[in-house]
Formats: sequence, structure tokens, C-alpha cells
Amino acid sequence: MPADPETIAVIKHNWRAEVETAEVYRDLASRETDQKRKGILLRMAEAEERHAQRWEQKMRDLGLEVPVLQDTIARRLNRWWNKVAGTDIAIRRMEAAEEKHEAAFRDQRDRALAGEDDVQEFLRTSAVEEKAHARALNAMAPPPGPRSALDTILKRERWHGRGGSWVADAIYGVNDGLGAVFGIVSGVAGATNNQQHYVLISGLAGMLASSLSMGAGAYLATKSEAEVYEAEIAREKREVEENPEEEIEEMSLFYQLQGFSPEESQRMAERLAEQPDQMVQAMAQHELGLSEHHFPNHWKSATSAAISTAIGAFIPIIPFFFMSGINAVIASFAVSILAHFAVGAVKSLITIRSWWASGLEMTMVGVIEAVVTYGLGLAFGAMA
Repeated sequence: MPADPETIAVIKHNWRAEVETAEVYRDLASRETDQKRKGILLRMAEAEERHAQRWEQKMRDLGLEVPVLQDTIARRLNRWWNKVAGTDIAIRRMEAAEEKHEAAFRDQRDRALAGEDDVQEFLRTSAVEEKAHARALNAMAPPPGPRSALDTILKRERWHGRGGSWVADAIYGVNDGLGAVFGIVSGVAGATNNQQHYVLISGLAGMLASSLSMGAGAYLATKSEAEVYEAEIAREKREVEENPEEEIEEMSLFYQLQGFSPEESQRMAERLAEQPDQMVQAMAQHELGLSEHHFPNHWKSATSAAISTAIGAFIPIIPFFFMSGINAVIASFAVSILAHFAVGAVKSLITIRSWWASGLEMTMVGVIEAVVTYGLGLAFGAMA
């Protein structure tokens, strides 16, 4: 019985997606200097080409002519963007594309495409491979932001794991507290003609609010990370219990993408499957890049963030305990600008920039903040 138009359209769409994906992987591999990453990209290109060949064969079985893939403007723009944006960003984009392909294959399988058993099995195995590709790409890509970069650096230390992220919380806490309260002190000083008690009250109130806010934010963030991990563990456990063969196949493919032979990968995956709990942990680790011991204590993270924010926020207030008038304002500005430079220098751990460049940048931010907020304070004071 001839296939219906919907089935034909789906087969052609899948073929086109596989060919285009393979093309992207080969393009990325041609520009990749790291041989390990290059090998992984080439293996993924070969897998996508095998998928495309299967869809080609299906088209021939149905008496259809295999179309010629046109070099459209969209494909050219995609190649140009991958080249301009760089390999790392392109890998992130391909990770999202693979996840989209996996979802599409599973949806097609669940809808029993044309009721054909061979197509159903191919959709199943393709979905497994696309998921493995997405995980491999996630492992290849660098951390997406500066906070993750700091955690990656500190993770190399034995004592850190992920629990050492309290250091990152402390750095950001000092930075946020210093910036927020320095702005408050400058503005209130300008608005009140440098009256000591107004500046102290507003500065201390700002310090308390900032430290509590940062502490609460750090607590909720770390708690949410742990909850997401627990939910992922539950999902992986359910998948291992319901579809053990599929999970073994997925793990085997992941090992193959890391450079192991198919036989070695299969043995490793089967051996791991003999211990379901270890299998669940391994699957979650490959998917999230995290394991249970990587999560910091909620209260430790909150305390670190709150105290460090309070320390940073207290710096601009210190001179007003001992001085008043314009002398206190000048001293506060001087101390705060030096603190901005010190925080910027420490933040070079995160940005991987030179310490003096990072320090000067923070100093300029502090100077601009002081001038703007003090000027606004003078303006508001004149209107009062």
C-alpha cells in the first residue's frame, strides 16, 4: 500500500534534517584544532549520514525519487553564522538542534508513523542517538557564563568539588554590596548636604537589605539546583526501569562518541547496567554534568553570600563613623574606589583577564557611579 502524503513529507523532512546536520558537523570538524573534539564531530557526522541513508532507502522503497538538497540562503546564513560566532557557540546551537530532533523522532514514533515496524524501530534508535549527541555536545561545550567559569577553575582543586562555589558567592556578594551601598551613600550625601546621620542610617539600612537579599537569593538558588538534580535522578531512574535496553544503548553510544570502540562501549554500558543505582547516577551525570556531591550546602551558601555582601556594603560607610561633612564623603569615595579596584582584581579569576585591567575597569565603574549618584542627590536635594 502506498504511503500517505503525511508520511512522505515526514520522511523527506527527516532526510533533509539529517543531511544538513551532517554537513554542519563536518564543517565544524574542518575548523576544529582539538583532535579529540574533531574526532567526536566527525563520528557524529557519520552517524547523521547513516540516518540520511536510511531515509533515502525508505524513499526508494516507496518508489520516490531522492530530492537534491538545494544550497538555500538559509543554509548559507547558517554556515556563515557558525563561522562568525565560533565553534563553541555553534556547538551550543547544535546541542539544541539535536534535542529538537530527538523530541521530533519520539513524537513521530508515538504517533505510529504509517504503522511501519521498520520505521518505528529506526525512529527509536535515531532518537537515542540524537539524545547521545546532545549530551556529548553538552560535554564538549565550555561553561556558558563567567560564574560557571569560576566554578570550573575552582573545581580542579580537591577541596572544592562544587561545594567550593561559596568562594564565588563571596566574590559576587562583596561586589554587589559595595556597588549598591556606595551608590546609596553617594546619593544621600549629595541630597542631604553630607549630613552624617542621614548617610549612616541609609547606608546601614542598605547594607542590611542587600545582605539579606543576597543571602536569600543564594539559598533559593542552591536549593533549586538540588531540587532539579533530584527531579532528574527520578526521571532517569524511571527511564532505566522502564526502558533498560534503550538506556544501555544510549550509554553505549555516549561512550562511542568519547572515542571507545563499539564493543568496548557495549561492554562498559552492560556492566554499568548491572548496578541500576550506578547506572542512574552515570546517566544523570552525563546529562547534567553534575553529581550529587557537587551541590553546596544551602545554608553555607546563603551565609557566605550574606556576610560577604554585608562586608562589601559596610566599606563605604566606615568613614562616617569617625568623620562628618565633606571630609567623610571624600574618605568614603577614596576607600570605596580602592575597594572597587581590589574586587575587580579578584574578579579576574572569573573573567580570565589580567588583574590590573579588571581592577581598573571596576574602578572606572565606581567613579562613574559616585559622580552620577552624588549629582542626582544634589539635584534632588535642591528640589526638596
